[in-house]
Amino acid sequence: MTPEEWSDSLGIPADRPTSARAYGWMLGGKDNYEIDREFLLATLPSFPECVDIARQNRLFLYRAVRHLAQEAGIRQFIDMGCGLPTDDNVHQVAQRFVPDARVVYVDMDPIVLAHGRALLADDRSTTVIAADMRDQDAVLGHPDVARLIDFDEPVAVLFLSVVHHLTDADSPRRVLRTIVDRAAPGSFLGLSQVVSDDAETGAAMSAHISAGGIPWQTRTPAEVDVFVQGLEPVAPGLVDLPDWHPDASQPALDPAPEALLPYIGATRHNKRVYEYGGLLRKP
Repeated sequence: MTPEEWSDSLGIPADRPTSARAYGWMLGGKDNYEIDREFLLATLPSFPECVDIARQNRLFLYRAVRHLAQEAGIRQFIDMGCGLPTDDNVHQVAQRFVPDARVVYVDMDPIVLAHGRALLADDRSTTVIAADMRDQDAVLGHPDVARLIDFDEPVAVLFLSVVHHLTDADSPRRVLRTIVDRAAPGSFLGLSQVVSDDAETGAAMSAHISAGGIPWQTRTPAEVDVFVQGLEPVAPGLVDLPDWHPDASQPALDPAPEALLPYIGATRHNKRVYEYGGLLRKP
């Protein structure tokens, strides 16, 4: 059975690119289709930083979750728009440092749900639920969230490399803050978003990716800062992700696919766009 035939059997769209599959390909994943690869290869000449950005975000995930588990003592996590499983997923990193950590993954991409459920079939402390991260009430009302997450205790809510999929029409501040604002003091919000210091560049990127069928809004750092006012930044605050507690000894990622190798290292020469993020604590 071809990947496309398998997708059809599960009702997974193979006639348009998806963020999860395109992002997964940049991390060296195999669960992607020709349409995802074609879309990326058409995007990268204009925005060659994208491969580095995706990989920098995945490395940031490890450092952020390690900090939350090891330094902040967080035992429960909700990962919004989690994407396709790869190495060092949130539950694997958290449970490496806190064996009893509980994790809820949230996604609405059918291929993510299919792979996530297969990976977690025998794990009672971790689950993946089908929900749109824009509908925070549906997430809060899901029985698996009620089973695994105790909102009387601090929780980490993660929106990693997905904030740019929330357009202004989605009320991104509401989406990002619904759970953490209701959660116990000492809870954390982790987020990252592709940004540009130049509004014209950001608008061009937003138009290109949105035209491909993937909702997208590149913002400026200042626009992201508005979403998190009132929360306490964990030093060094919201920054270009490679600058957030860099650690050359952390586990390496899988190699990038050969077709993407010409774009590896593009951010050393050009940062018209970059990924901006960090951790923030609820007082």
